Amino acid sequence: MPDAGAVRDTLRTVPHDRGALIGLLAALALLLLPLACARPAAAQAGDVFRRFVEDLWPDARAMGVSRATFDRAFRGVDPDLSLPDLVLPGQAKGDVKGQAEFTKTPAEYLNAAHLARLTGQGKALLTKHAEPLARIERDIGVQKQFVLAIWGRETAFGAHRSQHYAIRVLATQAYLGRRKELFRNELLHALKMLEDRVLTPETMKSSWAGAMGLTQFMPSEFYTLAYDLDGDGRKDIWNSVPDALASAANQLRAKGWVAGQSWGYEVQLPKGISCLLEGPDNARPLREWAALGVVRTGNRSFPADALDAKAFVLAPAGAYGPAFLALENFLVIKRYNMSDLYALFVGSLGDRIGGEGAFATPWASVRQLSAGNIEEIQELLQAQGYRVSKVDGKAGMNTRSLIGAYQKAANLKIDCWPSEALLKQMRATGPKRGAEPAKPVDGEGARERAGLGAR
Repeated sequence: MPDAGAVRDTLRTVPHDRGALIGLLAALALLLLPLACARPAAAQAGDVFRRFVEDLWPDARAMGVSRATFDRAFRGVDPDLSLPDLVLPGQAKGDVKGQAEFTKTPAEYLNAAHLARLTGQGKALLTKHAEPLARIERDIGVQKQFVLAIWGRETAFGAHRSQHYAIRVLATQAYLGRRKELFRNELLHALKMLEDRVLTPETMKSSWAGAMGLTQFMPSEFYTLAYDLDGDGRKDIWNSVPDALASAANQLRAKGWVAGQSWGYEVQLPKGISCLLEGPDNARPLREWAALGVVRTGNRSFPADALDAKAFVLAPAGAYGPAFLALENFLVIKRYNMSDLYALFVGSLGDRIGGEGAFATPWASVRQLSAGNIEEIQELLQAQGYRVSKVDGKAGMNTRSLIGAYQKAANLKIDCWPSEALLKQMRATGPKRGAEPAKPVDGEGARERAGLGAR
């Protein structure tokens, strides 16, 4: 904005000609008009956010939050527009800044060097925390290697400390995020945590989605699933490794963990079984897959006590990477964070900490399409009669298997991967019903848990 003194100096230099003076003033008015309009718009946006915050007060009060705590929590708080998963005014749905689980290729997300580094650390921690891990396995029923894997994925065994103010990020997500009601509930529980003096505004640090502690708990989960393993009377998921690990195990148990069972096995698929059959809707007992010719990599047999367990094909990169037979515990890990890649990362890291090796089949080089382009593929599939569970720009099991069904109907190479070539082909052919589509997987992308490893 021009300095007032500079404007006066300029006016002194112009001739005392009324027309010239009017022209100069008009030019200045045009220059300053955008700035004059911007301030009221920003102020108006701030007023709307403050009204949103004030509308929270009755529900916060009903949860036992005092007015003093409420006011202190929101002092100086404004929305953080840099966060992922926000739907900003004027922004196209496909331009929403996404989470790492949905913007990286499988090879990028399951980075070999990163997994190897965490595996080494996890094996050392297996010894260091042997006593609490044994208690967790005995009392809660979750194998120690998978509990450690959650810790490794969420905060790199405590090396990553989130620095966001939880109230600010939760308020932002509740105000501008894709899942407003979910985050509104978490925001209210975070206020309750302040009221109960679990944390202070200064110590309430979280991920971009409000997840806190060594194993990244959402505020509501703290009240329902946090666990006091060290017996000091506090559920300290921030500083007590036994409490944090037991809390993660307790959450897995609450989500349906099958004690003693693996999450799944890397396999080689025979001819006739492909990524087309991916997903829980095509699940069958492990022994039936074996009878169809599916073999475990490394010439190993499936454990005898797992043969009756239901399993389904998992192919995160379609035909361009390892294939797996996933069991119920894969879906349990996925309920911790609703992403195929997250669950595979945790499962694989747990296996490696427990003594297993790296993937036998390498990841091929593929490109990850933008969320907007994947959304377009889902819309085109839907327009052609395929039962897409949710148009959300995330290529999960349902979308990948439907891509395979479309490719089969169009006599294309079946690779189940959302590529530029596929999108170009679908745009060219337009809406045309293909083969009978597979059934959808319930809620793909609709129930992602807030806070990822990158939460």
